[in-house]
Amino acid sequence: MSDRDWQLLVIDDDAMIRSSVVTYLEGAGFKVHHSRDGASGCEWLATHPVDLVITDLCMPDVDGLSILRSVKHCHPNLPVIVLSGVGVVRDVVEALRQGAADYLVKPLVDLEVLVHSVKRVLERQSLLHDNQRYREELEKANRDLREYVRLLEHDQKAGRRVQSKLLPVSPLTVSDITLSFEVIPSLYLSGDFIDYGFLSRRYLAFYLTDVSGHGAAPAFVTVWLNQLVRRLFREQRIFDSEESFKRDAASLLKLVNQEVIRSKIGCHLTSLVGVIDTQTREMRYVVAGHLPLPVLLVGDRCEYLPGKGKPLGFFEDGEWEINSVQLPENFTLAVFSDGILEVLPRQDLLAKEAYLLDHIATSHNPTARDSFSAASTVDLSDSFGLKNLEAVPDDIAILKITGGTG
Repeated sequence: MSDRDWQLLVIDDDAMIRSSVVTYLEGAGFKVHHSRDGASGCEWLATHPVDLVITDLCMPDVDGLSILRSVKHCHPNLPVIVLSGVGVVRDVVEALRQGAADYLVKPLVDLEVLVHSVKRVLERQSLLHDNQRYREELEKANRDLREYVRLLEHDQKAGRRVQSKLLPVSPLTVSDITLSFEVIPSLYLSGDFIDYGFLSRRYLAFYLTDVSGHGAAPAFVTVWLNQLVRRLFREQRIFDSEESFKRDAASLLKLVNQEVIRSKIGCHLTSLVGVIDTQTREMRYVVAGHLPLPVLLVGDRCEYLPGKGKPLGFFEDGEWEINSVQLPENFTLAVFSDGILEVLPRQDLLAKEAYLLDHIATSHNPTARDSFSAASTVDLSDSFGLKNLEAVPDDIAILKITGGTG
């Protein structure tokens, strides 16, 4: 029993019995009000809260069963113990059917039996009250959670719209080279980001970056990164000359790496940065911890382009190697974020990379050539069944660059 002061109401027309019951219950620590008949007891109960009613069954005018029915009608959760000097089974059954918490037969030779019954009923009532309170608190918490999720979804959808507006036009065709992309977020917002542009009327620059983590935090970093890269291109005049074309892919990563470390954004980034000279078809690219490596398809040849380098955001003195490849008139370059590896049906990384290369090579056979060489990335995502997945475990970004007829 708790330490609270339990309020009891005793109704009995026998003054001697009523007095002995009240005295004993008060001695047991209860606060007790008593009434000499059913009418006055019901009248008092209408304006005073109590925790338990103890009533005699046989009384003139208003009997115990009438009191029981009245209490259950007006106070359905208020327990009632019925006392009776008759002890007829029919009365016991009827009292319990009407909702009595207990039924005791007078005379009560040992009033401790009544105290035990009162305590047991009140303990049960306390548990029911606690369960009801917990249920209400849980329902409120669930309502609050649903509202929070609704607001979060609304905010993230708004964030997704902002993020989408920063993405480039897809597809974009310049000098018979077409770039297209697709970003499939694991949540509303994506930590994968793609951007590209045509610079100095000669150079097609592009990057795919994957910010560590999921959800809003890495998505905000992609927005920050987009603005940073655009500022660096503008201020540092990146890829605006042949000399810049040869060196600035690595310079860009060094500048971004310094900004990531200085800003203490709490994330690291993997990235692939490339630039294509549309006049000579030379492509220079830098790999910063990015997997899988870009896949180049030329004719019937399908291979990973070589490259290695540290992720961004770890090492202040990081250096990145510039790789170069001569692109033919017709080619397809496919770049994926590492989220694609999570959905491939293989166990270890090497097996997944082998499967990815083999799958793309198979999709690029002569019968599938026209579909695979299309300008958009739809054929790539469809070939991996990405549209049929209910959810993806990690963000997936696909960048596709085709030259000539692919």
